[in-house]
Amino acid sequence: MVTIEFLGPIAKAPLSLEAASLRDVADALKNDADVSDWLESCAVAVNDALVATLDTPLQPGDKVSLLPPVCGG
Repeated sequence: MVTIEFLGPIAKAPLSLEAASLRDVADALKNDADVSDWLESCAVAVNDALVATLDTPLQPGDKVSLLPPVCGG
């Protein structure tokens, strides 16, 4: 199991799911109405390290964070 956390304006509680890669996570979340609109614009971190590919492997206990873009000034 990996834990998925949603940061910033994504109003969703963390969830746990079985996933071998980020592609599995993306496939599971694309059908979630609360998250699907954010998937294209979010940065993604695994265990607090930014990653750039859906082929990133995951291990049980990993934490995946979805980081939506934010504006500041």
